[in-house]
Amino acid sequence: MKHSTLTAALLCLLLGTPVRAEQYQVVTEEWAPYNYQEKNQLTGMATEIVRAIMARTGDDFEVVLLPSMRSARALKTRPKTIMYSLFRTAEREPLYKWVGPIVEESIHPYQLANAQQPVNSLEQLLHAPKITTRHAGLIPETLQSRGFNNLEKTATESLQLYRMLLAGRTDIIIGDTDAGVAYYSRQLNIAPGTLRQIPIELYRSSLYIAFSRDCDDELVASWAHALEQLRHSGELERIQDRYNQPIGQ
Repeated sequence: MKHSTLTAALLCLLLGTPVRAEQYQVVTEEWAPYNYQEKNQLTGMATEIVRAIMARTGDDFEVVLLPSMRSARALKTRPKTIMYSLFRTAEREPLYKWVGPIVEESIHPYQLANAQQPVNSLEQLLHAPKITTRHAGLIPETLQSRGFNNLEKTATESLQLYRMLLAGRTDIIIGDTDAGVAYYSRQLNIAPGTLRQIPIELYRSSLYIAFSRDCDDELVASWAHALEQLRHSGELERIQDRYNQPIGQ
């Protein structure tokens, strides 16, 4: 057993096999406009940033798009795993190693602009008949912790939220950053002025790249350095600007 292991290691050295590239895997979830699939290609703001980082570090890790709960589980259980994009919360802080921020974002509730009862305060929001959000994840958990007992957690993907709102099946939706709302509005051809941002910032944080605790510190440091290079060169801002078009553009 020891002999076969030694032989395999020697072969890797002789053949120049990129051992680290085989060990590490990058995972992400469908969350536009940061990471999503379009025409069978993985794209998005954070995807472009991660690829730009790997171009600078020389890494060529496999990037896998997984359902939301599976990507989070992979980061927790699979060795040598990197995940983007993730809000860096106090609860998550000790669980992973972090590189970022890659972008700072806010989450607001939205309703139709012609709603008969415009919501303008947190008190009104807390007592709204029904607020629809996704079935799991940071946002519904945060809302529940803030005392929201009027949540309908039925949406399994973001597009459902907007379709339900447009169809009159719900009055208020919460689930995406403002950049995400702009993206899905374009996807569904929602006319400018149809949606109204309720002026209550429910969540504000920065998105990061998270590394499982067993990832090499040298690797994490190299990604952090590459990100700073992107920031100082202006390339990071150029990538962000491509995805930050307001609703209606």
